[in-house]
Amino acid sequence: MMNRPRVTPGPVLALTAVWLATRALMLWLLTHDSARLLGGGSVTREVWRLYVHWYGVLGHGAFPAHDTTWQYPPGAGVVLLAPGLLPWLTYFQAFVVLTLAADALVATALVRAGTRPGRSLLGAALWTGGLPLLLHLPLARYDVQVTALAVLSLLALARSPRAGGVYGALGALVKVWPALVLLGTPRERTTRTAWTWATAGGAAALALLAVSFNNPLAFVREQGGRGVQIESLGGTALNLARHAGWPGRAQYRYGAIELAGPHVTAVTTASLTCTAAAFGLLLLWRVRARRWSEATPFDAALSAVLLFTVTSRVISPQYMIWLLGLAAVCLTSRYTSQRPVALLVLAASALSSVAFPMFYREVVDGTWTGCLLMLARNATLAAAAVLSFVRLWRSTRPSAGNTVPAREPRPDSDRLQDRALSVS
Repeated sequence: MMNRPRVTPGPVLALTAVWLATRALMLWLLTHDSARLLGGGSVTREVWRLYVHWYGVLGHGAFPAHDTTWQYPPGAGVVLLAPGLLPWLTYFQAFVVLTLAADALVATALVRAGTRPGRSLLGAALWTGGLPLLLHLPLARYDVQVTALAVLSLLALARSPRAGGVYGALGALVKVWPALVLLGTPRERTTRTAWTWATAGGAAALALLAVSFNNPLAFVREQGGRGVQIESLGGTALNLARHAGWPGRAQYRYGAIELAGPHVTAVTTASLTCTAAAFGLLLLWRVRARRWSEATPFDAALSAVLLFTVTSRVISPQYMIWLLGLAAVCLTSRYTSQRPVALLVLAASALSSVAFPMFYREVVDGTWTGCLLMLARNATLAAAAVLSFVRLWRSTRPSAGNTVPAREPRPDSDRLQDRALSVS
């Protein structure tokens, strides 16, 4: 039996210290949320006003039907009810505690993955140092919990496709996009197992929620009615058009600041068309891909979520939490093709914080400062999406003169066994 190489504790202890220090800073920012530069209370308002309201409705056994701000799959109800497990705290306090716990879970999972033979701690470092770029926003949204399910799904796939599929399905029931993490599963057995268990696990969880709560699909109607959020690519184009005489205006609808006026419907249609085209590109990649490495599922997940993000009608700041988590998973593997993409995600996260909450009034008013900030953030995201897909495509195509068929990455246990046999 081969002994696993010992991991020096230094880097892990350093990451732990940085995590504790940065999360303490994020908590300090949270307590000073009312400061003008931190949004004047707009960041935490969603928890103590909106989430608390939904908690009361969900506590009576129903999803918030006819509430235009409720646009989330039924699994979100479980996350929003979870603070009730800590009755000695206020809802806000309990929510923050559980969010920090999910954050710590992601960091721990990335450290464990990064300390395996042939892996890297860069992923854990990116998550630990990258999340604070969003200031205190991650502590006041439930996207950290969703990202935790997506990260666990990807990291579990190689060792247990069943668990990976179930985690992905549970994440999709909370906020749809984690379904994309299964796009890059290796062909044949792994794909069949992961997708079968995802379907079965998702169906079972959905049935349980449908039995436990009324109106489980109420979110579909409200999601379909959304327009163009001011922070999306289409919203940035319309905001710039205001300087050329476009008569539209910003207004609060469906829980976000959207743009209303002429041609908004056309921009919405164009956005949905681009999303469909992105999905088509991802399917084409899946069909044409011929080489899989241990990093391919990670790279495909990041590329897919990036493409769906930049073509969305809504690019809220918390979307960056998803991208940071997926980029971190990519960097746990030395075979990833997404290292430059991860740097762009970090840059976009920093720009997002400058736009919201620091200068969000400028964005809403459509000033040149606000427009240029959003243009910089969205251009960085668009560049990341294009670069990500191109590098994913190239990494899974056979080299010149090489027609190696697609195959599943071999489990670590098989590789270690081969090494042991070669030594003996």
